[in-house]
Amino acid sequence: MKAEVKWLEDLKFVGKTDKKQEIIFGAGDSALVSPMEMVLMAAGGCSSVDVVDGLKQLGQRVSTCSAKLTTERRDTAPRIFTKVNIHFEISGDGLDTDIVEKVTADSLQKYCSVCLMLGAGVEMTHSWEVI
Repeated sequence: MKAEVKWLEDLKFVGKTDKKQEIIFGAGDSALVSPMEMVLMAAGGCSSVDVVDGLKQLGQRVSTCSAKLTTERRDTAPRIFTKVNIHFEISGDGLDTDIVEKVTADSLQKYCSVCLMLGAGVEMTHSWEVI
C-alpha cells in the first residue's frame, strides 16, 4: 500500500493512493475534511466492513448498516482523540441480536485494523441497535 500527499495551496492538500484514488482535505477553518475527520471515517469504514461481512458470514440478512462516531479530544496540542465510540445502526430481516453484539464487539477487539491502531492510546467503545 502506498500513498502520496501534495500541498495545493493555503492549508489545502490532495492525497492520492496507488489505486489512483484522490481525496482533497484541509485544515484550519477550511470547509474541507480534516485529517482527524479522515481518521474517524477510516475507523467507521473499517469497522463497518467487518460488521457487514461478519453478519453475512453468520447467515444474517443485513440490509443497512450505519456507523455513527463520536469522539473526545485533548484540549491541548497534540489534539489527539482520547475516546471514540462507534454506534452501529443495523437493519435486516430477522437479525439475531446475540450475533449483532458479537460481530460489533469483535470488529473493535479483533479485526478492525484502524480501531486496533487507535485503541493503543484511545479508549475505543461501541454500541449498537437493530432498527
